[in-house]
Amino acid sequence: MAKAGDKSGGSGKKALKRKAATEEPQEAAVAEDGATESGVQPPKAAAFPPGFSISEIKNKQRRHLMFTRWKQQQRKEKLAAKKKLKKEREALGDKAPPKPVPKTIDNQRVYDETIVDPNDEEVAYDEATDEFASYFNRQTSPKILITTSDRPHGRTVRLCEQLSTVIPNSHVYYRRGLALKKIIPQCISRDFTDLIVINEDRKTPNGLILSHLPNGPTAHFKMSSVRLRKEIKRRGKDPTEHIPEIILNNFTTRLGHSIGRMFASLFPHNPQFIGRQVATFHNQRDYIFFRFHRYIFKSEKKVGIQELGPRFTLKLRSLQKGTFDSKYGEYEWVHKVCAYSLKSHLDDCKSME
Repeated sequence: MAKAGDKSGGSGKKALKRKAATEEPQEAAVAEDGATESGVQPPKAAAFPPGFSISEIKNKQRRHLMFTRWKQQQRKEKLAAKKKLKKEREALGDKAPPKPVPKTIDNQRVYDETIVDPNDEEVAYDEATDEFASYFNRQTSPKILITTSDRPHGRTVRLCEQLSTVIPNSHVYYRRGLALKKIIPQCISRDFTDLIVINEDRKTPNGLILSHLPNGPTAHFKMSSVRLRKEIKRRGKDPTEHIPEIILNNFTTRLGHSIGRMFASLFPHNPQFIGRQVATFHNQRDYIFFRFHRYIFKSEKKVGIQELGPRFTLKLRSLQKGTFDSKYGEYEWVHKVCAYSLKSHLDDCKSME
């Protein structure tokens, strides 16, 4: 038994020696790799032969290591070129060429022919005779009714309540099974100027209807990325009752001009600057981002902002003439022309009735 144990022990020792001998060159290679990574030696494997691809390396760990080295080399070359260019610009001084404008999705878009010129006589005439002329002529003051789809859940109800603190002179009422065609005449008889309906799906707000009373128009938006006040990090204190300022960005086309005037008609004319509150509707790539901030003067030149909430994103799906009518309404604009999307849009409108 002892001899058998000795033999097995001896064979085990020989196997360990063979394993250690085979592992020595691997450890040396790893040590060389570490030396190159630490910067002691220049990376020999970073310069690849022409036509070579890292994806040809079969070993996953080796492939990842070589890719990391290649990225580091690319980063170093880019940083060196940037420093060289900066030194050249400093040496040239005022004679340095202007910096190139970076390419973005917005500045590479094709020019839209429907962009509105503010000095156009036709546009001025349309503004003087459209449905919002009485508001901009200061003949009416906004009075908003905010409601939801039938049987709303807690998240939608809280969004309505927080919207009522953002929009002055707004009132939240619950549907209680009433159809919108019955709600609209009651709103008109009680001198409401706008109706906001928030739809939900799976307990999450996913749609918004904004109808200007008494003669329209009516806009239907898809709502996404909803964040209530408690869900916003580093938010400020709850908003005060001061009338906020309103900022409308990039509503430059014919359609955008109409939507921007519709949003502007929700807020009174004279903001109370003492409250330092701003409601922003920012249009970018046909998405409307809503934010509500309070600005703080840190010094004569620096200003800080605090987001108060809520926040959400809107995407216009249709613009309808007159008040809400899902069956016989005349649509000025629909997002997609295909029959399937139009049918789904009409189904969404019917679900909000």
